[in-house]
Amino acid sequence: MLGLDAAGKTTTLYRLQPGKALTTIPTVGFNVEAIQYDKVKFVVWDVGARERISPLWRHYFVDMDALIYVVDSADRERIGTAKAEFQTIISLPYVLNCVILVLANKQDEKGAMTPEEVGDGLGLMELKNPKWHIQGSCAISGDGLCEGLDWLACTVKEMKNTR
Repeated sequence: MLGLDAAGKTTTLYRLQPGKALTTIPTVGFNVEAIQYDKVKFVVWDVGARERISPLWRHYFVDMDALIYVVDSADRERIGTAKAEFQTIISLPYVLNCVILVLANKQDEKGAMTPEEVGDGLGLMELKNPKWHIQGSCAISGDGLCEGLDWLACTVKEMKNTR
């Protein structure tokens, strides 16, 4: 799970874990959690914003099937930065064949970009990888997270069945 700082990665991660506290602080390093969802086990690495494009990333991405990229939909000023980082990530050799779920987070905030605007801002329509989906979400309330994970679980299962 990647995205710019303050996009809501850690809140999203812990919202997906029933019973986990939702009080978060900026992530230094990373958080790792195993999540069972619809008979699919996800090992989610929430990588802190200061750990960007690191030589260590190849260790995070070994055997990775999916990427969840979280965007702060209310931060219009940094959509260009979010796009640059996203494009860098998806061009990495170990990410090329991954399923991509983009969470257009903070949909509850006034003036938030729609998921379509976030998708345009990231350049999703130009992706060579056909396995992507964008989902509006609010990590604090959990809105949209189940829908996004439903798509992700179904797509990962299909991908594994065709291997």
